[in-house]
Amino acid sequence: MTALRRYPVLLALCLGALFMIVPFLIVTMNAVKSPAEYAQNGPLSLPHGLYLDGLEDFWQRVDYSRKLVNSVLISGSVAVLATALSLLNAYAIGIGRVRGRTWVLAFFVLANMLPQEALVYPLYYLSKQAGLYDTRLSVIIVFTVLQSAFGTYLLSAVLGRFPREIVEAARIDGANKWQILVRIVVPVSRPTLGVLLVFFFIWTWNEFLLPLVMLISNDNQTVSVALGVLQGQRLMDATMTNAAALLGVLPAIVFFLVFQHTLTRGIAVGAVK
Repeated sequence: MTALRRYPVLLALCLGALFMIVPFLIVTMNAVKSPAEYAQNGPLSLPHGLYLDGLEDFWQRVDYSRKLVNSVLISGSVAVLATALSLLNAYAIGIGRVRGRTWVLAFFVLANMLPQEALVYPLYYLSKQAGLYDTRLSVIIVFTVLQSAFGTYLLSAVLGRFPREIVEAARIDGANKWQILVRIVVPVSRPTLGVLLVFFFIWTWNEFLLPLVMLISNDNQTVSVALGVLQGQRLMDATMTNAAALLGVLPAIVFFLVFQHTLTRGIAVGAVK
């Protein structure tokens, strides 16, 4: 009976993995094909060799090295800053028990539900007035606030169940609020913070609309914006399009694989709790 119960779960996991892996494999195969081979054999055929001209042409055409640095800098900064801001907010709400806690959480939920299309013009106008338009700093600030809205809501629920006895014992021993946060709350919440860090990085990496509006200079654009702009110009064939897609998603996959243990551990700890 136990084995029968496990089969649907295993089947669902296998199907989910299949749906994620197959598109990536197809893109990878087509990225190393020549245009003639793609036209002759189609997108589902195996490549006869490694044709890397599409990857090289796309790399040079969009100045991929600069775009990669911009994306890593923006995504990494947002991940770290949004996680830290979420922790500080949730510490005040969950453990500090600020007044109007329910309304504060409702505000963060509302901020997280707003569509980005509704924020484009206000953010564009404010960044112009502040002199931050077309700078990476403007995008970092915007996404730090947006991502921390979700992080605050999640961490507030976690820290709201934090054992009050531990906090009171630390206060009796003479620990102040910052010492409680750094020496007690952060070590206990480290798995959850790791999950937020990974999610914030990948979410910011995949953002397109706001970076497209806020970063108009070629030197400041991210990988996702470069992909969209170049494809919109219709200057790429099918193999170069797949090469561009591969180079666009590969850094995020590498980051995910590097921090897979952190993500799995954080989810497992949350399930046990």
